[in-house]
Amino acid sequence: MGAIEREGYLFEPEYSVIAQNGAIHVYKDGEFIEEIKFSFSGKYPDPGQIEQLVDNYCEQ
Repeated sequence: MGAIEREGYLFEPEYSVIAQNGAIHVYKDGEFIEEIKFSFSGKYPDPGQIEQLVDNYCEQ
């Protein structure tokens, strides 16, 4: 899954299959804002899980 642009933010997901965890790096105007950590099971995170995390961030 590539980067997601929403409401002026850029969300760049990355994950480790071995560690079964990941993070979404949040940027605004090219500046790093924060990291949203998550865990998952299987070969890769569910794209719906990542979308939900992005949605929740934007609703704050």
